[in-house]
Amino acid sequence: MSTNRFGVRTLARGAAVLGAAGAIALGTAGLASAHVTASTPSPAAKGGYTKVTIRVPNERPDAGTVKLELTLPPEYPLASVSSKPVPGWKVEVVKAKLPKPITSHGKEVTEAPSTVIWTADAGVQIEPGQFNEFDLSVGPLPEDTDRLLLPTKQTYSSGEVVAWDAPPAAEGAEEPAKPAPVLNLVAKAAGGDHHDATAATATASDEHAEAAVAGKDNTARYLGGAGLAVGALGLGFGAGAVLRSRRATGKPAA
Repeated sequence: MSTNRFGVRTLARGAAVLGAAGAIALGTAGLASAHVTASTPSPAAKGGYTKVTIRVPNERPDAGTVKLELTLPPEYPLASVSSKPVPGWKVEVVKAKLPKPITSHGKEVTEAPSTVIWTADAGVQIEPGQFNEFDLSVGPLPEDTDRLLLPTKQTYSSGEVVAWDAPPAAEGAEEPAKPAPVLNLVAKAAGGDHHDATAATATASDEHAEAAVAGKDNTARYLGGAGLAVGALGLGFGAGAVLRSRRATGKPAA
């Protein structure tokens, strides 16, 4: 009888370990669920060009993301905005007339990109629990500000539209619920062609940045897998103990 109780206790402990492992895996997956954000492979220098990655997580359990609309700051017009193709998504860069012309590479520019819109093809969406990334190459970056706000609207298959447009909180204040993606700018380096230097740095850094992200994702998977393996091992030991106890008492296995 005591052997049976031991087997049941072992089985229960195995189930508990498996449950904890599942919680770890779910918790790890939850880390990917965050705000819409903007990042660059290397510091974005004022006056230069950079690649901007807009990371879009799906935060709804019962709907997919089917459209993304990013607004470029009209007070800091960017003469050049180009997009990287995303499989299954159409992209449109909408231009608007500038209230005041700007000069870029010695030429007068009277209109500039104002909005970038990504729309998913039929049957394509960012599924619940997943995210996607949308890349832009932008410049020349303004020299009279330390950051650019990139308000973004995220549309779900349910028709819900979430506006990520709140400015960053002041230091020490609570973060807003729907902060706008922010592109931080740094002082430009002395000398050199900002377009070529920044583009070269971005290209060289892309592989390192992607490798780092892949490393983090793989680590999370390994941790989740290890937890599940330990849980399964515990269940195996528990089941074996129950079978041995039944054989010892002459009772048939259930």
